[in-house]
Amino acid sequence: MKLTYALTAFGLAIATPLPALAATIQAVMYKNPQCSCCEAYAAYLEQNGFKVAIKPVNNLSQISSDAGVPADLEGCHTMMVDGYVVDGLVPVDIVKKLLTERPAITGITLGGMPAGAPGMGGEKSETWTVYAFTKDGKAPTVYATE
Repeated sequence: MKLTYALTAFGLAIATPLPALAATIQAVMYKNPQCSCCEAYAAYLEQNGFKVAIKPVNNLSQISSDAGVPADLEGCHTMMVDGYVVDGLVPVDIVKKLLTERPAITGITLGGMPAGAPGMGGEKSETWTVYAFTKDGKAPTVYATE
């Protein structure tokens, strides 16, 4: 009798898809060691289907530049996710939009550290503009606002 239950449970386990595991989005975040909002942003992403590996670095500006992020639009970290660069505290719905639409860009950025952004304290008091950028240095374009 116990064997029957064990085999039935085993059969159900095999037949049940694992959407939660399949939906996990892997990301690598490069951040300044002193910045604490980045960990809060990573936790926010992980609550929304991401697995974020955090890599503290002392040359974030160089990493951002090498990734194509315009210097005047750099955020507090640079993240690599599924072939794209996501710089700054970009809301998760916009990151998922990027990964679904898969435009021919290098990445997106929400420059600075705006109050109320994911990972930051405070109240949101303005519309955020998330810019798309390309590696070839063309002028950034508006990708989304929130």
